[in-house]
Amino acid sequence: MQDCDVVIVNYSAGKLLIDCVWSTIAEGARRVIVVDNDSQDESLAYLENSISDDRVSIIRNTKNLGFAAACNIGARASNADTVLFLNPDSMLAPGALRRMVEVLESDPLIGMVGGLLCNPDGSEQPGGRRVIPTPRRAFVRAFGLSHLGKWFPSLFSDFLLHKEPLPLAPTPVEAISGACMLIKRQALENVGLWDEGYFLHCEDLDWCMRFRLNNWRVVFVPDARVIHVWGACSRSRPFFVEWHKHKGMVRFYRKFFRHQYPLGLMGLVSLGVWLRFGLVCTYHAANFVRGRFER
Repeated sequence: MQDCDVVIVNYSAGKLLIDCVWSTIAEGARRVIVVDNDSQDESLAYLENSISDDRVSIIRNTKNLGFAAACNIGARASNADTVLFLNPDSMLAPGALRRMVEVLESDPLIGMVGGLLCNPDGSEQPGGRRVIPTPRRAFVRAFGLSHLGKWFPSLFSDFLLHKEPLPLAPTPVEAISGACMLIKRQALENVGLWDEGYFLHCEDLDWCMRFRLNNWRVVFVPDARVIHVWGACSRSRPFFVEWHKHKGMVRFYRKFFRHQYPLGLMGLVSLGVWLRFGLVCTYHAANFVRGRFER
């Protein structure tokens, strides 16, 4: 594990950050680089008071630069042969990092691997293994049509694969989650850094797409477990998160699919994304109002 650094982008993760960093140290990471996006809580104070280790360094941004930009700051601060990008609300299970490194180094064509993202109860989370959400696939999922995939899999299949049987061995996939991405340095230098045009969400899909377009394999490792407290850093600001998520979706589709779809259809795709944004915001607003009345 001498050549693996870990980059953790933190934004107000609270004490979860401590567990995350401890798990990477226990796994033998050479360096742990915490890039803080101007957190508004005591997470850095918790970390500094709980962990005193020369392998841990903190880079403090004076404002929230977004996930991709902060990942790039961490990537530039590392010179390791492999770099793990890990969410601060995640914790590596024993042996997970070593197993991912083993798979990454097993084939010169593998450029990126991800582990099995689990809820605290051990169940598999969505997003850890998936296919690229083309506009058609995204439409199917956004409007709840994926259940029709039982009868018409070629038309209505979901782009999330967590309901599929868990593979018994490392398996190539189209995309993994930015919550846990182990990258080969050679591949990173070939593909380039994260696209900072994304602020939050969809930048991981973009990177997976670019890796595959540059002939690097993306592999899911089912026996490398990563506990992920999903949404712990974002549930307090749902409208902010949803805005950037949907904005990222539009950027992703325009970047990779505008030459495959007629201009009018791409316009409908964008309209559908923003329609979904309105529906999601209405849902969150209703929950907020209901919560106020129930107090």
